[in-house]
Amino acid sequence: MFITLEGPDGSGKTSQIPALAEFLREQGYPVLTTREPGGTVISNQIRAVLMNMENTSMCARTETLLFCAARAQLVDEVIRPHLEQGDLVLSDRYADSTLAYQGYGHGNDLQLLRQILNFATGGLWPDLTLLLDVDSELGLRRRKDGGGEWNRLDAYELALHERVRHGYRQMALAEPERWVIVDGSRSFEAVQAELRRVVLERLQRTVSGHAGR
Repeated sequence: MFITLEGPDGSGKTSQIPALAEFLREQGYPVLTTREPGGTVISNQIRAVLMNMENTSMCARTETLLFCAARAQLVDEVIRPHLEQGDLVLSDRYADSTLAYQGYGHGNDLQLLRQILNFATGGLWPDLTLLLDVDSELGLRRRKDGGGEWNRLDAYELALHERVRHGYRQMALAEPERWVIVDGSRSFEAVQAELRRVVLERLQRTVSGHAGR
């Protein structure tokens, strides 16, 4: 099963994934975790270009294509091989981030972006997407106060981050069979508990579905 965690900057995805992965391993599931952009040697090099604060002149089309290039490498080199051998793959961001940031955020054509994403991923979309939803101002404040990486995308104006959040919510409402919205403003423990519950429920439903065939 392919599971992605999505959300605005500062929503807590990166902090939550290790604990979720460890919990699932304790339940007996073989788990691989990865992140976007990154996850391979080539993808990490592209990440360095994308996140560099000096690259403020980067246009939205360049940004989109670089994200998709990093993603294509990650899918072919890591995600698809692990899925084919039966692993559970958890990814910190995936193709929906491009729709949220470069689509809703920058205003690029969503239909065209979906075509580009289908090409970049070879048509691979998640089985389950967990949206950690937080207020944009709260998320950015968390990013600044957390002392972690503050990158070129974090530095976009608040209005763009608000469009991104709106885009995520629109996508989740349009495809409720894949998306689950989780309130990311709560404590780490509360969010983690809900993530575990949702993922276990979906895994058990998948097993039951296969058993019934």
